[in-house]
Amino acid sequence: MTEVPQPSRTILLVDDEVNIINALKRTLRPDGYTILAANSAEEGLALLAKHEVGVIISDQRMSHMTGVEFLRKVKTLYPKTLRIVLSGYTELESITSAINEGAIYKFLTKPWDDDLLRDNIREAFQHYEMEQENVRLSRELQSANNELSMLNQNLEQKVADKTREIIHSINLLQISQEILEHLPIGIIGIDVQNMIVVSNRCAEALFDQPPGTCLLGLMAGDVLPEALLQLLQDTYSGNFTQLDGGIVTLNKGVSMQVLISTMGDVSQSKGIIIILSPLKES
Repeated sequence: MTEVPQPSRTILLVDDEVNIINALKRTLRPDGYTILAANSAEEGLALLAKHEVGVIISDQRMSHMTGVEFLRKVKTLYPKTLRIVLSGYTELESITSAINEGAIYKFLTKPWDDDLLRDNIREAFQHYEMEQENVRLSRELQSANNELSMLNQNLEQKVADKTREIIHSINLLQISQEILEHLPIGIIGIDVQNMIVVSNRCAEALFDQPPGTCLLGLMAGDVLPEALLQLLQDTYSGNFTQLDGGIVTLNKGVSMQVLISTMGDVSQSKGIIIILSPLKES
């Protein structure tokens, strides 16, 4: 398994004494840090403008600007950077307020213990990297939330569109059903199992059935007159889409013009449609 490479750890050393800088470099070099050095606060700020620095170690006693003043500026400009001040115990009082306000992450004394210094710096980098990781994860979470929000909006739009489509289809179906019911011709639909699946008022009035009987769900052989059944029997095996069945006399002695058509041209339904049209008086 390939290990993910760790980001480079860059540390900035700020001290106006060259020998202190060199001593710090010797102490920290075994830990593999990228070490930047500045001999004044102004040089330190210039380096920070060019490099991404995780940890800063600054001396307190420097000309022109003290370490605390420098680190206060750093906190304003680069608040995520971990700031450590090196000083003697005699200067602790002047540093305390900066520690309390968060301008300084840690206070280390001079002379320092090499192992303790290295441990503190290692801990500071871990803290810095954890903060950076939290920022990265927060950005990823925000990005994922934004994407999820967009997906939800798209889904809501699709649901709304589908709902409108369904309502439109229901309205069309209701209109079509109303038109079918009021046609002056009889319409009967028979599926492949020979069951009546469609009928309108006109068709139901043509057959010898008790008043109010609904033809839907009844078998064609139990309802239709022999003349129509014979016509269906003759045409079931035929390869046709539309057939003029001629004139058929129904049970009530009513003669009707019969047109037979197959279902499935504009839908997935299979079966036969029978259209019964009254003969025009000559």
